[in-house]
Amino acid sequence: MSRIGVFGGMGPSATVDFLDKLVKLTPALRDQDHLPVIVASLPHIHDRSSAILGHGRDPLPQLLAGIQMLNQAGVGVIAIPCNSSHHWFDEMSNCSKAPLLHIGKTCVEAIPLVGDPRVAIFSTRGALKSGFYQRELLARGIDFLLPAADGGQTEVDSCIREIKAGNFEAGGLHLTRACVEVVQQGATLLILGCTEIPIASRYADVRGLALIDSSLELARASVSFALARGWNRPGWDS
Repeated sequence: MSRIGVFGGMGPSATVDFLDKLVKLTPALRDQDHLPVIVASLPHIHDRSSAILGHGRDPLPQLLAGIQMLNQAGVGVIAIPCNSSHHWFDEMSNCSKAPLLHIGKTCVEAIPLVGDPRVAIFSTRGALKSGFYQRELLARGIDFLLPAADGGQTEVDSCIREIKAGNFEAGGLHLTRACVEVVQQGATLLILGCTEIPIASRYADVRGLALIDSSLELARASVSFALARGWNRPGWDS
């Protein structure tokens, strides 16, 4: 039997949200039908966005240590419900025996190609500078826009900060303001490219936008990977 490894804590609320989605997506009638999961919640990892922007401590040694911890626990795949950490996806993959699921790829693959969607990306400034969402979208020929650095992005930054502090309604208010801006710019679909933002979306007005939830898409990919390998049927006594 193998297990899903979840490298979380970046942040804790986003990790809980991801795990909740993982459970709800699993077809199960009883405890024994669920998928085995090992969670490493490591909130003290240095801020990923700050490091990418060049004014924070390098989190890569800590990220690699977390990957090593999950490999030592015998996981068969690793999901990381933190978008900005995927800036170091190649480095983490190269040191892992278990494959890593890429949060950006799962989101972009979920975008319907009918109707010519106009995609906006909400994420940390670090993840946007890293550019992995932009590269995945361009590879599929999908046009996109980003919030204004001194306008909508400031609201996104505040949204993420409030959710991390547990102020969900305040986070939703900032998200609403950011959504108004990109709708005015013509966006019809929004990538929630930070795992705090899906939490805020429950407290926000997102009318006019179809949502691609990075936490949900990563959970879907994790469940699909595990079910395809029968990890919900370990062969133990019923």
